[in-house]
Amino acid sequence: MRRKCVISFDSVDDDLRAARDRVRRLEQLTRQRQAVAVQLDEVGRLIGDLETGLAKEERDVSRLEGGGFAAFLSGLAGSKEEKLARERAEAQALRQRLDGQRTRLEWLQADQAAVENGLAEVATAREEFAALLERKERSLVESADPRGRELTEIGQRLADTHADLREHEEAQLAGVAAGQAIGQVLRCLGSARGASTWDMLGGGGFADMVEHGHMRDADEAAWHAQRALDAFSRELADVGVHVNPQLPEVDTRWFADMFFDNIITDAIKHQRIARTGEAVAEVARWVSGTVDDLAARRGELTRHRDSLVTRREDVLTG
Repeated sequence: MRRKCVISFDSVDDDLRAARDRVRRLEQLTRQRQAVAVQLDEVGRLIGDLETGLAKEERDVSRLEGGGFAAFLSGLAGSKEEKLARERAEAQALRQRLDGQRTRLEWLQADQAAVENGLAEVATAREEFAALLERKERSLVESADPRGRELTEIGQRLADTHADLREHEEAQLAGVAAGQAIGQVLRCLGSARGASTWDMLGGGGFADMVEHGHMRDADEAAWHAQRALDAFSRELADVGVHVNPQLPEVDTRWFADMFFDNIITDAIKHQRIARTGEAVAEVARWVSGTVDDLAARRGELTRHRDSLVTRREDVLTG
């Protein structure tokens, strides 16, 4: 009795999975390039707005510092020094925000360069995958193995599931990193709020210094957290979730409060810190919930992958 000759497709299936992964990587990087382009456009617009605002504030400071009509009127009203302190604080706040957005621009440009390098590495992925599919098709036709069609379908579904798992894992890790970065912002704001409470109870100048130090830390941490959120949003785009989360601005005018405590009271400062903390906490809750959703989806994909692996083994050994 003659035994039917069955050709093994293991080698070509492995090549197909690797090629399909490269195609998915190409698609992923293409989406990331689009997301980075949107973020770069947004940062460019913000920088332009901040530059315009800073130029206006610097003109206001120059008018008050000089001997013009505005300075004359302020002097008559007895408020020149207060207005000058306020305008300087506004200008300094805008400078710091502008520096932050320029730093963010540099980070995004570095991310863009990394994406472009990755795209160059997989530029021919679609052509390679198409060639392997043609090779597999010829082998199936020549062998006339009835299992070939189902194995091909299983192989493609496995490749897609593996790619989906990888993209969800990358998004989840980016979300965890964003959550940790936002946690640092919340810790700084919590410390600032504690110092503000102390200041309201009569902490004096030392309490002001402590409070301002924590707010500087919060401002720096917020920029790093925003970068993590930008990365998280790009990873989410890979799994079909399109969002653009933004942290609230840390009001750096608080750094100059010591110069005009008679204008901005300790209670107002305390309320502003509290409101900023609440807004940051809301973003943190959203990140945490999204990470949980990604984890649940990874579980579903893992179970789907395992079922495909089992079916493939059944076909091959049946």
